[in-house]
Amino acid sequence: MAKRSGARRIGIFGGTFDPVHIGHLRGALEVAEFMALDELRLIPSAWPPHRDTPQVAASDRLAMVEQAVAGLPPLSVDDRELKRAKPSYSIDTLESLRAELAADDQLFLLLGWDAFCGLPSWHRWDALLEHCHILVLQRPDADSEASDTLRNLLAARSVSDPLALNGPSGQISFIWQTPLAVSATQIRALLASGKSVRFLVPDAVLAYIHAHGLYRASN
Repeated sequence: MAKRSGARRIGIFGGTFDPVHIGHLRGALEVAEFMALDELRLIPSAWPPHRDTPQVAASDRLAMVEQAVAGLPPLSVDDRELKRAKPSYSIDTLESLRAELAADDQLFLLLGWDAFCGLPSWHRWDALLEHCHILVLQRPDADSEASDTLRNLLAARSVSDPLALNGPSGQISFIWQTPLAVSATQIRALLASGKSVRFLVPDAVLAYIHAHGLYRASN
């Protein structure tokens, strides 16, 4: 896709990152490169409305993501959700980002298939596409089914080629990814049992976890 003169292409990828791991990072980097993004911002959530409360403090999760993406452009960290004393609603994040961007800048919200299937339960979900395009990271092992509401949305807004998304917002496309067999839940369990998570998280993140005694089993 030819990049418009002056227009930026920015992706956002939210999550608890409890902790951030190679699955998050590899997936984000692949999308950033495939989509030729100028920047892909990892946005740690402070108070995720649809997930359990993170196990470690927001400051630690932010520090780990900062360590993970240091020196790895176009990945970067955006801490705006950690500065809010309320749930981390994606629509609030998108509105605040849009206010900082040029009118023709393209904004891409990355969602896994399961998250996309749950979209109708999100706060003001029907306003998301006013501010961004949605990139759904579809995996071969996905087993959730989209509701009729989402099927209708896809019929109206989907574009088969992600590189053909036009304008600053308003469309949906899919990017197929083969997931790495790693999860934050698995990593927390290994750490709680005293086992190694080497090569599942970046070395800098592992060093931070050990230095701050994170994810140890409760006594």
